[in-house]
Amino acid sequence: MEGTSVKRRRLARPVHVAATMLPAILFLSGAQASDTDNWPTWRGPGGTGVAKSAAPTGWSDEENVRWRAAIPGRGFSTPVVWGDRIYLTTAVPLEEAAEPEDDGAARGRGSSFGRGGPRGSATVNTAFLVLCLDLETGKEIWRKKAREAKPHEGYHRTYGSHASISPVTDGTALICSFGSQGIYCYDMDGELLWERDPGVELQMRRQFGEGANPALHGGVYVHVFDHEADSFMLALDSKTGEVKWQHERDEPSTWSTPLVTEYDGVWQVIVAGTTRTRSYELYGGKELWQCGGIGLNAIPTVVRHEDLVLVMSGYREPNLQAIRLGGKGDITDADVSPIAWSSTRGASYTASPVLHEGRYYCVQDGGKISCFDATSGKAFYLEERLPRGTDLKASPLAAGNVLYVATEEGDVHMVALGEEFKLLGTNTLSDQFFVSSPIAVQGHLLLRGQSDLFCISEGGSDGD
Repeated sequence: MEGTSVKRRRLARPVHVAATMLPAILFLSGAQASDTDNWPTWRGPGGTGVAKSAAPTGWSDEENVRWRAAIPGRGFSTPVVWGDRIYLTTAVPLEEAAEPEDDGAARGRGSSFGRGGPRGSATVNTAFLVLCLDLETGKEIWRKKAREAKPHEGYHRTYGSHASISPVTDGTALICSFGSQGIYCYDMDGELLWERDPGVELQMRRQFGEGANPALHGGVYVHVFDHEADSFMLALDSKTGEVKWQHERDEPSTWSTPLVTEYDGVWQVIVAGTTRTRSYELYGGKELWQCGGIGLNAIPTVVRHEDLVLVMSGYREPNLQAIRLGGKGDITDADVSPIAWSSTRGASYTASPVLHEGRYYCVQDGGKISCFDATSGKAFYLEERLPRGTDLKASPLAAGNVLYVATEEGDVHMVALGEEFKLLGTNTLSDQFFVSSPIAVQGHLLLRGQSDLFCISEGGSDGD
């Protein structure tokens, strides 16, 4: 790209760390927890933002806070949970940062990403950490330093971090990505199994920072590396870290998480993009189909409903599309339109949707919420406004009969799930700022703020 100097490293072979010496018992914890209420990926067990169980509906600084755990450094990755353990990432600066120069605008194709300005943070020597906490107590079980390095570029000063990519797990492997700083696979007790240098220093638009979450299915770990130079998708063997396939992508910076789904006997990986929504064969990497893109800054995650995949972008020219599965090749201008329905209103910019019982919920950064029939596109309600000048980046959560919407103001608004907009109430934690998305497991609600992780439980409060 003209005016952009991109350093691309050679794709390194994985580093294996004494995997054969680990006792077999270390791998039993995943099997034992497979039928429990887990949260294995960023958007939950079904990839739709829906929890298996209900969550608390009332709390405050003094009420129903089971525990509060201080998290070092800065990180906006959403925790994952398997069994009785929480796993999350963070990045700890090891020296004081100087004020950065404003060089992000020269490289980007878009404008400011909201409050705080687009200028990237300064970069200093940083420790990239993986933490494991006890779900019931919040006590730290183990901590591992994946890497210590000075990042090549910064992140959005308000909404970014060097640890914004959420882990994934299948109960045997815990895979944590720090993007350009490497991918690290641990067993559930923190033993490093392998690590992989992806071979690229991502040049993100206006130094917004890295944050596209990975997918894990059937022993294949998939990670999208879209940026302002040579974009690609990488698929690794989750047991060994070996490359299964790599596919170049004609895309600028995106942050959308891929969907792994099966259709007509073929497992495929579907990811939204600025120029195209594309589908790839999960086990071989072959491109199966592509459809005209949804516009600049593709961020929300793709979800599937019946034989439709729903994609959207809410930036500048909002666009929400329901694409029919079953096409091959470039289906953009097919004789029979691949678009079952679409909308230019209600689309989220940053937050990923919730798909619950055939209803598709979208929450906009400025605090407006919409609900569509996922099959027909009928709007049950459109751009209803949440209270108190809501600003948000976190994705919503469905648990029980409630949609939880966490905000930058430390509020969590609760909206009734259903065809009618009804605000049930608002709970607030003082001096908090939620960018990480809320999750619910085993009757607990987990909220990650800027420096603390909160566990909300009915009738339980252990204080700080």
